[in-house]
Amino acid sequence: MTALRKRARVACVQYGLSAIASYAEFEAKVAHFVSVAASYGADFVVFPEMFTLQLLTIEHRDMPMARTVDALDMYTARIQATFAELARRHRLHVVGGTHFMRDEAGVARNICFTAMPDGTLHAQAKIHVTPSEREAWGIVGGTAAEPFETDFGQVAVTVCYDVEFPELQRHLARTGARIVFVPFCTDDRRGYMRVRHCAQARAVENQCYLALAGTVGVLPHVPNADIQYAESCLLTPCDVPFPRDGLLEAAPAGAETLVFADFDLETLDAMRKAGTVRNLADRRDDLYRVDWRG
Repeated sequence: MTALRKRARVACVQYGLSAIASYAEFEAKVAHFVSVAASYGADFVVFPEMFTLQLLTIEHRDMPMARTVDALDMYTARIQATFAELARRHRLHVVGGTHFMRDEAGVARNICFTAMPDGTLHAQAKIHVTPSEREAWGIVGGTAAEPFETDFGQVAVTVCYDVEFPELQRHLARTGARIVFVPFCTDDRRGYMRVRHCAQARAVENQCYLALAGTVGVLPHVPNADIQYAESCLLTPCDVPFPRDGLLEAAPAGAETLVFADFDLETLDAMRKAGTVRNLADRRDDLYRVDWRG
């Protein structure tokens, strides 16, 4: 059995949304960011939630929101192939933001595909959909969330609004996740701060690392997704071995860029056992617990 790697370099793409002319243009931009992340030695590169909405601008006209999911689902196979090929080429993990599609039963989902270095894909549906997603696009929340295995141990994905529900994150931590990827899409600073504050709380509560990647810019011809705000970041618990404010790195607001940092898993494991506080070990299962029914 191969020993788990102890340090993961994670790159978060703060992706600028704008009108494009073709799928090839989208693919080239995604490939550019993955290539840059690889050149910095990244093991994971994280894209934002709903960044594939950019594909709707190819038609250069406002699309009725009722058509959004089906219009995007036409690209699903190509998107999966793009992520898988880039992951294989650069020998890293591509956490592919999220994408609207229909599942085998025809239900509209908001899905994150993570491509492994061998090109295999892991799919995680967003569990908690916002009122806006539900009412504008008919998105339905997923029914399962579990960590998945990598060379760095178990990791997990919680999509945007999901990180605002502590029970979900606690379930993922208790079942093995030490790194959690949070693709997000927020239109203004209020929305962003909800995600950011909750993500920081989850890092403290569950003694884990979180990587947040969001969208910036203006997206014409896509109702309900026209403006974006983000300060993508990499978060840690707040304890002596880590940055005082639990922040390893953050992108400037509004800038299209890439930020990265190293997650030291050996230090995290040591802190879970002997930190100033030991949130996971000190929880009172005799009084309360998360009853996961997924």
